[in-house]
Amino acid sequence: MSLFTRLRPTLAIALAVMALDQGSKLALSRWIPEGERLVLAPFLQLVSVYNTGAAFSFLAQAGGWQRGLFLALAFGMSVWLLWLAASPQAGRLERLAYGLIVGGALGNAIDRLAHGAVYDFLLFHAGRWAWPAFNLADSAITVGVGLLLWHHWRAPSTAANGPPPERST
Repeated sequence: MSLFTRLRPTLAIALAVMALDQGSKLALSRWIPEGERLVLAPFLQLVSVYNTGAAFSFLAQAGGWQRGLFLALAFGMSVWLLWLAASPQAGRLERLAYGLIVGGALGNAIDRLAHGAVYDFLLFHAGRWAWPAFNLADSAITVGVGLLLWHHWRAPSTAANGPPPERST
């Protein structure tokens, strides 16, 4: 299997995530003025906020230097994950997860390059408790990481237990 053949599904998923992410951000940023809220359900609102930090607004008040750090992390992690996806040992689930993470990371990197911050618009809440606002790129990263964790937890450890037993037919 060629390198491109191994990478094609991962790249397709990453491009789809980036397109959906950027399309949703463009549409909602034009529809909802910054700082406004649209109540969709008792637990869900669409909001229009820009986050200069990372997850949970980590380093949002750092003064601007964090933008370069987050861009370097997004591009560096994307290159590393694509390298892993190109490996002949990478399975379909891993390639799917890598595509979700790369698409999400690069979707948010586009925001940082264009606006200096990431546009977030989904806000889940219950009473006074609210989850920090997020976007589709964040969701893709979370699902991708969850798939990788699930894959590695369910797979037997060949390092500790040796190769899996052969099945007789």
